[in-house]
Amino acid sequence: QVQLVESGGGLVQSGGSLRLSCVASGTTFNIYAMDWYRQAPGKQRELVATITSDGSRSYADSVKGRFTISRDTAWNTVYLQMDNLKAEDTAVYLCYARTSWDTGEYDYWGQGTQVTISS
Repeated sequence: QVQLVESGGGLVQSGGSLRLSCVASGTTFNIYAMDWYRQAPGKQRELVATITSDGSRSYADSVKGRFTISRDTAWNTVYLQMDNLKAEDTAVYLCYARTSWDTGEYDYWGQGTQVTISS
């Protein structure tokens, strides 16, 4: 089991920055990738950024050049640095961990943190 707790959300003006954190606890050594998703009211959940165990990173086109995902070596914490924020970035941001075991793959969600950008 993996537990995920996000923090760092808030209200900022357009052009501002926020740094989200996702703290993982439990059996974290089986994590092989973690993602940040976001969900705005009335919209589908959207994959924002991914980081894998070999350090590979990928981003949604809408955030490339503005957001940076990073993690500590032990998968204890994953970060999402968000710069040059826009009103359309307003959403609940959720952390997602993917694990691999001999018995299969299991995925976990955090509860989310609200990000609101004022224009």
